[in-house]
Amino acid sequence: MATRKKAVVDTTDEKSLGEVNSSIAVPKNAGFWRTLLAFSGPGALVAVGYMDPGNWITSIVGGAKYQYLLLSVVLISSLIAMILQYMAGKLGIVTEMDLAQNTRARTGKKTGIFLWIITELAIMATDIAEVIGSGIALHLLFGMSILQGVILTAFDVLILLLLMKLGFRKIEAIVGTLITTIVLIFVYLTLMADPNWAGVLAGYLPQPEVLNNHVSHGDSQLVMAAGIIGATVMPHNLYLHSSISQTRKIDHSKKSEVKQAVRFMMWDSNIQLSMAFIVNSMLLILGAALFFGHGDDLQAFGALYDALKDKNIAGAIASPVLSTLFAVALLASGQNSTITGTLTGEAVMEGFLRLRVPRWIRRLITRGLAIAPVIAFAIAFGGSEGKLDQLLVYSQVFLSIALPFSMIPLIYFTSSKKVMGKEFVNPKWLIWVASIAAAIITLLNVQIVIKIFTELGGVLF
Repeated sequence: MATRKKAVVDTTDEKSLGEVNSSIAVPKNAGFWRTLLAFSGPGALVAVGYMDPGNWITSIVGGAKYQYLLLSVVLISSLIAMILQYMAGKLGIVTEMDLAQNTRARTGKKTGIFLWIITELAIMATDIAEVIGSGIALHLLFGMSILQGVILTAFDVLILLLLMKLGFRKIEAIVGTLITTIVLIFVYLTLMADPNWAGVLAGYLPQPEVLNNHVSHGDSQLVMAAGIIGATVMPHNLYLHSSISQTRKIDHSKKSEVKQAVRFMMWDSNIQLSMAFIVNSMLLILGAALFFGHGDDLQAFGALYDALKDKNIAGAIASPVLSTLFAVALLASGQNSTITGTLTGEAVMEGFLRLRVPRWIRRLITRGLAIAPVIAFAIAFGGSEGKLDQLLVYSQVFLSIALPFSMIPLIYFTSSKKVMGKEFVNPKWLIWVASIAAAIITLLNVQIVIKIFTELGGVLF
């Protein structure tokens, strides 16, 4: 009787970002600092999303309009981000599946497709900020048209393909270098601005005025707060972190190694997100110190660039050097974010749709889906920088609206003993804190949606 050959099943594509999954070795029985260094990297890629161009326009304009009032929103949203990113990284390490894979595996087909569409729209909204920010930076630095700059950023995916061949550690190193560049530039700009430090400290204390939805001039405090939340707590980052937290090679049959991976993932994530918090604070502080009272005139990156050269606005520190540094930091931020955005697009498409196509094709598809709306908007607005920057603010509001659709599944999965096991399930206090945060953000979003539809109704009827 003929023997039947056992089919060989290629499980590579079942791993999130399979070509880099478990690709980085970590030392055994090493000291704290050496082990932390080995696990450091994914946190930097996650932190990129918390200091992208979308944060810039919302934070700087928020400071220019309301001075230091919204610093409390930056603080609270950063703390929420730390909690959520810890959950996302833990989910990936413990289950060996990213958030998209867990969602698809534990929901019906229709629900999975609906959540995929919401997530793809969130990635597109993120890319609107990142790509337009890079395009405007190229325009400011080199004089090319904004549309040309936007189209040029489409080739970032080719750079990512090359970097992936060099190894994931190289990507982490490049991203870390760009983050350092951004931090140093903004430390210098903030110190030059000489803010009111007493006002800064007072701004971190929550004030009831933040919830004011009355619009007397431009956007209300509530709309700007929602924009900051949407720009700070990024839905796509939850999917990204749950994926790249699996790049470290550990033995999942040994719970001690899994616990160690979760512990150092938390350290890496919180250190990098603390850096992002500092950057976001400096953005708002810079807007308040230099541009308070000029908020309605600074809705565009170009206006901010010009204001840094204008002594009538920026005062005695105004100079072409400051404006050039601003544009360089903007370009670094945009380039960083497009790298991580492309990785997220791949993980999301793999996880939700289970597509099995060559990775270079999949990257082109995910990048194309994200960048097409950006080019369409750029053409529709005729390359108008002011219109595109206004679009950035509302893209961040959409991210805030989309956030619960990734927050709620993440909290549910990491709070389930069936999914996480007894050792790694969220403690009750964390479940309560995360659930309250999700509820507050959801209620805030309901108010924003009602406001937007009310305004649209007033315009149409």
